[in-house]
Amino acid sequence: MTAAARPRTQDLSEGALGVALLHIERGESASARSSLVQAVAGGVSAGGNASLFHGAPALEFVLSRAGRSDRTVRDTVDRVVGTRLAAARRRQASGALPHLAEFDLIRGLTGLGTLLLNRGVASPLLKEVLAYLVSLAQPVRIKGQKLPGWWSETGPSGEEMDGGHSNNGVAHGIAGVLAMVSLAVRHHLQVPGQHDAIGVFARWLDTYGCCYWTTRDQLSVLVPPEPEPARPSWCYGRIGIARTQQLAALALGDPARRRTAEDIVVRTLADPVGLGRITDASLCHGWAGLLTVARAVADDSTAPNRFTPLIEDLSKRLAADLDRLPKPGFLEGRTGAQLALDGTNTTGWTSALLIT
Repeated sequence: MTAAARPRTQDLSEGALGVALLHIERGESASARSSLVQAVAGGVSAGGNASLFHGAPALEFVLSRAGRSDRTVRDTVDRVVGTRLAAARRRQASGALPHLAEFDLIRGLTGLGTLLLNRGVASPLLKEVLAYLVSLAQPVRIKGQKLPGWWSETGPSGEEMDGGHSNNGVAHGIAGVLAMVSLAVRHHLQVPGQHDAIGVFARWLDTYGCCYWTTRDQLSVLVPPEPEPARPSWCYGRIGIARTQQLAALALGDPARRRTAEDIVVRTLADPVGLGRITDASLCHGWAGLLTVARAVADDSTAPNRFTPLIEDLSKRLAADLDRLPKPGFLEGRTGAQLALDGTNTTGWTSALLIT
């Protein structure tokens, strides 16, 4: 690999940490160790950019998949989480709207909460993170208009959005928060207001989950928005959101919501027009993500056999396209696609995507 093509080493998304994850899942200890050495060679971030997908939290996640725990790394992560929580509380006290990076899966407290939820030992910070995520269900009033507590004035890349928006995706939006608080119920962990918050997030996605994001203009009309002709990906699309709705249904004990979510997955994966919008094999927005979500949905379904032909079809599509991925990494590259194609989850690597 040339220097120009070498990925950022301490990124779980595209760096050596993601490559290590594949080796760990396959039991390739020597190769995993080599990737981990490469990942930490330039130091490990514990600053403002540290998250589940970068720096010390990403390192802890990968080490934990190998059954390893480093006290220094864990203590560093706890300081990162404490700092993020304090900043979020100050922001809430000021009455300002959050940036997506405050709460999302990729950069924010949803991702950090996911890490804590999957630790081998209980963290006292986990309930604090859960309480913060639950608090996002409380509406706010800005310039006389009631808005969701997760409404943000900026987009996923920090760009200003006129009037702000609700990001509805798993990677950067409220669907990721819904998955996290629902999975916490599965782990027998609850805080006050959690079930009510799951209901708030799920009902929002009932109406607006057909769009990548929701604008103020869409809130001001009485007619719900029409579904966007978009790719049905894990990161933003209907497949990822349907899985979060299934998780919400399981947390709430709502069989009707579960059937609806599972029906959406079946219809979406059988729709040639929608599948025609998938252009690569990646986990983030390609065949690997669809396959991994479909398996998880089937595992939690009371009728798993209905997903079998869909999973077989996705496996064939993924195998045909995997080698065309130009990147080596986890979210958008060959490592993540290969993990999906292998079809195992011995280490629980899919928890990084809030699928399980």
